[in-house]
Amino acid sequence: MKRRCILWLLLGAISLPSIAQNVIYSNLKELLTQDGDTVAVLRVEKRSRNQIVLSGGADYRITAGKDESMCRLLKKRCFAVCTDEGDLYVNCRKLRYKKLRFGAWYAPAVQLGNNIYFCAMPLGSKIGENFVEADDVKLGGNVGDALAASGLVTKRVCYVLNGETGKIDFLGQEEMLKLLKKHQDWKQAYLNEGSQEAENTFKYLLMLQKQKK
Repeated sequence: MKRRCILWLLLGAISLPSIAQNVIYSNLKELLTQDGDTVAVLRVEKRSRNQIVLSGGADYRITAGKDESMCRLLKKRCFAVCTDEGDLYVNCRKLRYKKLRFGAWYAPAVQLGNNIYFCAMPLGSKIGENFVEADDVKLGGNVGDALAASGLVTKRVCYVLNGETGKIDFLGQEEMLKLLKKHQDWKQAYLNEGSQEAENTFKYLLMLQKQKK
């Protein structure tokens, strides 16, 4: 009887699902190879519109609770994090689009193959002109070339980080349709919505990610 109980316990342990963990990645290579370090605590905080207007940057602040050294690492040196719920965020601090900065803090992301897709503020006049309203007040300087203080600061579009070249490009309609070519119903729905903003584009990226799992 004792041996039988031990056998059942062993079988039960084998059948238990693996426990999800918080994982941090120091660079793009670690993320692509899923070779990160686990941490006990990750706190994801959605930044308010006022915080973004005053200091710029991405939408999420990620910390490690009271661990100050880990918080500094997350803020300045970490490339990406994956929470125990499976949500991926990339640190925008060192990311550039045509030499323009996204600012500090984290943006929600999706990995498809060797590419990382993430949501961030429209940068550059070519992108910004598609979303700015006529009465928006434009900012000065390089970043301000595309941003409007009242209109674009909370608007988001999607970008793609090429895992092979490290180059970041805007994810426009043409490239999005290529991603959806095997899913004609999704492709048509995307076209019907007619928006290149992240609230539309990102949901299809998430659908593609789930379909590949």
